Amino acid sequence: MVYDDTVNSENFSEIWKDLSKRIKKIPLVAHNSVFDEGCLKAVLSVYDLPIHQNPFFCTYRKSKSMFPNLPNHKLNTVAAHLGFELENHHHALADAEACAHIALHIFK
Repeated sequence: MVYDDTVNSENFSEIWKDLSKRIKKIPLVAHNSVFDEGCLKAVLSVYDLPIHQNPFFCTYRKSKSMFPNLPNHKLNTVAAHLGFELENHHHALADAEACAHIALHIFK
């Protein structure tokens, strides 16, 4: 990401007002949720916004317990194991789609 990608975007506090109304109290899912939840809490703090109360689920930790024989538990490895071809790894939308695919398989 470069400066030009976001220079004309709304600031986080404006986006969060709308987003928090949409997600309400539904669970959030991430691959390595400790990192993602920490980032979310940090940005909420910077903007002096209330800390979210949504439960966070981690596809990384869950995949380690469900698939202990994988060579690693990186997002692309777990996604491929579950039949999802992650073609644009480290692109936010592609990673989110892979994480959602994993979550649908392991959090039943």
